[in-house]
Amino acid sequence: MIGNVEKRCIDIGHYIIETKATVRQAAVVFGISKSTVHNDVTKRLSEINPLLCSEVKEVLEENKAQRHIRGGLATKEKYNRIKRDNNV
Repeated sequence: MIGNVEKRCIDIGHYIIETKATVRQAAVVFGISKSTVHNDVTKRLSEINPLLCSEVKEVLEENKAQRHIRGGLATKEKYNRIKRDNNV
């Protein structure tokens, strides 16, 4: 089981770096919870591969800085969709 957890941490780390994915997106792809992804890439990965962990941290910090923008765009799209549906 431990080997599987370590491999999962590394796989998630590489996925986040390659795709610039958010924790939520990675959780969906790997079929695990957001909490597990977060623990894997912050706590466990720092012990397994500190260099990879620092690269993942950079991506996550970038995502965190942009989340208010993505949230606003999602809300805007939601209300545009509602407006379109009501006009049909």
